[in-house]
Amino acid sequence: MTGLAIAAVAIAAAYFSGSVPWGVVLGRMFKGVDIRNYGSGNTGATNSLRYLGWKIAVSVGVLDVFKGLLPVVIARWLGAPDGLVAVMAVAATIGHCWCPFMKFRGGKGMATGGGAAIGMLPILILMLPLMILIVAITRYVSLASLIVTVTGTTMAFAFAATTDFPWSHAAAVLFISVIVIGKHRGNIARLRAGEERRFGASEVHGEAD
Repeated sequence: MTGLAIAAVAIAAAYFSGSVPWGVVLGRMFKGVDIRNYGSGNTGATNSLRYLGWKIAVSVGVLDVFKGLLPVVIARWLGAPDGLVAVMAVAATIGHCWCPFMKFRGGKGMATGGGAAIGMLPILILMLPLMILIVAITRYVSLASLIVTVTGTTMAFAFAATTDFPWSHAAAVLFISVIVIGKHRGNIARLRAGEERRFGASEVHGEAD
């Protein structure tokens, strides 16, 4: 195979890794339900927590992170060019947000995009405790997701400007952030209108995954 063909296969593999809808898979496997028919309809950990229980929700969250993290880590371990790694990170996030197994619908990319970003810049794992803290204080998962997304992107560009962190990776983090923020348009509108549901409310119109 030529280098171009190998790159195409790697990007496709990252995309399909990101596209596995673990919330749907585990919901059907262990509860016999389709999580898309409950609550917000999202397949991520937050909606799963409310309707599938904390064990499945934790599993969904971890698997969603790893489906973005693993393609990036494996590509870096194999010595793939920085640009290819960056494209694979974005491809995994796109796979989650526009899943071919769900008529090109999907989640909001927070967990999978976050996993991909951590694969490129491991220190971004510090965004997890920050997100937990913000949710604990405000009870808005969407607000925490947006703050962490912007903060993580700022960190990536700061590292690119001051260290040998590749600019292509910083650009990938930015691209992922644009996707995540775009997917949160409805949440942003509800936050501004004071209508966003808080974590723990009986019904939730929007959340991060």
